[in-house]
Amino acid sequence: MTIHSVVIQKLLSTNAQVGRRVAAHHLKEFTYGFRNKMAIIDSDKTLICMRSACNFMASLARHNGRFMFINTNPLFDEIFDLMTKKVGSYSPSTNSLWRTGGFLTNSLSPKKFRSRNKKLVFGPTQPPDCIFIVDTERKSSVINEAFKLQIPVVALVDSAMPLDVYKRIAYPVPANHSVQFVYLFCNLITKTLLHEKAKSDAANPDIDAQMEEAPRKGKGKTYLDKVDVTVVLYDNLAPLPQDIEETKKLLDKLVVLKFNGSQGRNMCFDGPKSAIDICDGLTYLDLIINQIETLNSKYGSRVPLLLFNKDDIHDSSLKVLEKYSKSSVEVHTFKQGEDRELKSLGEYYSKEEVHPFDDVDVFRLLMTGGTLDSLLSQGKEYILVLKSDNVATVLDPNILNHLMINDIEYCMEVTPSNSFNLMLPTTKFKLREIGGDQDKHLKDNFKLIDTTNMWVSLRAIKRFVDTVEVRQKKPSFSKFFDNVFGVSVPESRFLPLDATSDLLLLQSDLYTCREGVLTRNPARTNPLNPVIDLGPEFEKFGDFQSRFRSIPSIIELDSLMVRGDVWFGANITLKGQVTIAAKPGLKLEIPDGVTIENKEINDPADI
Repeated sequence: MTIHSVVIQKLLSTNAQVGRRVAAHHLKEFTYGFRNKMAIIDSDKTLICMRSACNFMASLARHNGRFMFINTNPLFDEIFDLMTKKVGSYSPSTNSLWRTGGFLTNSLSPKKFRSRNKKLVFGPTQPPDCIFIVDTERKSSVINEAFKLQIPVVALVDSAMPLDVYKRIAYPVPANHSVQFVYLFCNLITKTLLHEKAKSDAANPDIDAQMEEAPRKGKGKTYLDKVDVTVVLYDNLAPLPQDIEETKKLLDKLVVLKFNGSQGRNMCFDGPKSAIDICDGLTYLDLIINQIETLNSKYGSRVPLLLFNKDDIHDSSLKVLEKYSKSSVEVHTFKQGEDRELKSLGEYYSKEEVHPFDDVDVFRLLMTGGTLDSLLSQGKEYILVLKSDNVATVLDPNILNHLMINDIEYCMEVTPSNSFNLMLPTTKFKLREIGGDQDKHLKDNFKLIDTTNMWVSLRAIKRFVDTVEVRQKKPSFSKFFDNVFGVSVPESRFLPLDATSDLLLLQSDLYTCREGVLTRNPARTNPLNPVIDLGPEFEKFGDFQSRFRSIPSIIELDSLMVRGDVWFGANITLKGQVTIAAKPGLKLEIPDGVTIENKEINDPADI
């Protein structure tokens, strides 16, 4: 017997194929017909839908997604207990399973209520990224609320599911709600989420250990609590000197260092993220070099670029640089394997950092081969270090001017988080109040977000690089600089390239590129960018490219959620809130030239 036959036989043993006495018209695509006055569900279609749902939940788990499991059927309590404990959604303190209710669109304050079995406390601080529902018939209100919040729902559906509820389920799984099938499906989801967690732990073995170093109640404070960061609003920086010659002298003291170790593996891109076309056919490296070229040409300065490449992306990065062989920008490349310390650096920067403020390895890198001494001999005084693929980075001489005037040795670029607005001209923060971009789901817990761009005095690095602390593996950050400064740059200068959803924003008509700087289209009146949520079918870079004949116009778009086998034609315009969800087994093609405004699309008839 084939594996497929074994799986189908397993499904049949759970009575998954037995439907209701009625088969709604919109669900007939999942049924064979009737037998003994009961609708018979196609087990092959059930298997396809299960696979699609598991792939979607796995893609969310890879990005630390939050899952909410809802069940009000006492028959499934033990199954849900087992599943939620294993995947980490069980709360021992309240003994609650998030198994009753909804209240998603109400106030986020905790709500107490009684179910038939026990008293439960439901108080999520943030909306989930996915809702899983077994007894769909009882929870249509939750599905409606999830639809309002654009939260995708994975749910079991029967052959009599009403159309208005069915259309709002992103990943329906047609099957009989038998205890055996619910156990089988929940077991499959549990294994999928645990598998993704194991892969994540294997890829980031030091994350948990570093998180444990965070301050605990009653355990005292760490250095994150002790270090003060004085943050200045960008609008309050002194303007550049009007004399071009003075600005030239300023820029001649600057060098730019780019860590080119971030790969596009999460998008299945063979090479570094900095080599992906992001806007007007330009890569991130193109943007950086164009900016340096523009500054050098405008002021007659000589700002060099140091490029640190990992072993496996060094050759592809050199190919990107070939087109700049005649450029006026002086580019120096470093390869990870050329030096023992560089090799260890490559391992360090290949992982996501829990808190990206331990920059001692940057100082060690500059000491390799006498690079630091060479830069100082050329009159260089400051280095701008770009540690992530923030494609909206601006090489701003105004920040450099502020550092020179105030004799600041270390400065980080930060931006306000979603939950905080920086109002005062100058404000002091604790280092632990500044979060990194990798904590996407925890951003509201921080007041500021670090863009990972930092400006450092080369003479200060020279002064500290030979100290005992620098030779230590994990020296204390606070011992390096007496004063740590930050500049709060506009949110428009922080656009990290993490997924194909970001590419859709960047490659659309929402952005243009001029002299290496991304500029947002002034035709967009909404100050916020659209919220783009593409399904796992678009996760790979190759699939993303093939599914769009051309990138839609999104100037007036507020949010877009796409699920299923969806293909976009050319010259499409999206406006307002748009949801496009193709049902499993259906190929949904959006024709050329259409305008979709505030619509939910499930099949061609909805367009």
